[in-house]
Amino acid sequence: MPMSSQLPPPLGRDTALFLDFDGTLVALAPTPEAIEIPSALVALLEDLREQLGGALAVVSGRQIDAIDRFLAPLRLPAAGEHGVQRRDSQGRMQEQHAPDLVPILDVANELARVHEGLLVERKHAAIALHYRLAPQLEAVCRDAMSRAITGRPLLELLHGKFVFEVKPVGVNKGLAIEAFMNEAPFAGRLPVFAGDDTTDESGFAVVQPRGGVGIKVGSGPSLALHRLESPRAVYEWLVQLRDQLAAPAHKKNGESPRSDG
Repeated sequence: MPMSSQLPPPLGRDTALFLDFDGTLVALAPTPEAIEIPSALVALLEDLREQLGGALAVVSGRQIDAIDRFLAPLRLPAAGEHGVQRRDSQGRMQEQHAPDLVPILDVANELARVHEGLLVERKHAAIALHYRLAPQLEAVCRDAMSRAITGRPLLELLHGKFVFEVKPVGVNKGLAIEAFMNEAPFAGRLPVFAGDDTTDESGFAVVQPRGGVGIKVGSGPSLALHRLESPRAVYEWLVQLRDQLAAPAHKKNGESPRSDG
């Protein structure tokens, strides 16, 4: 896979901006609920949405209602659960039918009962087993969840950062981005996607062949041709992008672009 430390190129108002959430917009935390939202992040995303004519979406493994809760009062176009849920720019929600996950949930819950440090997350159409607090249990979690989907062709196992997730087949972030790119206001724009995890690689595989920009956040091999080292670097890049997009209007007024420092 290509590896690069090259910073993202300058972008214009014709950009369609797609952003992963955990590990990209916010730093990872021991549990999904323990993340901290940078104080000015919501205002920054609102500014960028306006500057890009609404062509800004969050593409995440989280459920959309969780994204909304953390970014309140902002409600962006979003793909949740890797694309199982998708809300377009008009606020219309599309959601795949949830498969029977009770047997998977039972396996995950039993594993969490036996092993301290495991966390089970029940989503609309997926079961996530987090082992960030017990990284030594990676193989145990993988084997148990792999066995749980044996003989269930409509389900697949996804491995992210310290998590194994059982979800419907044929769903990924790349397909979610493609769906956005076929709709206003994203259609016809330059797609840019930033993400930190293996689950984001499908997004890079979609935007770069379109002439767009893939940005890997953090270390590790990736299809992405550009890289930012951390969520803090993503935040600073977004501030710079906002100020670049605002610069012409400010210059006309003889003012300086605002900075969050």
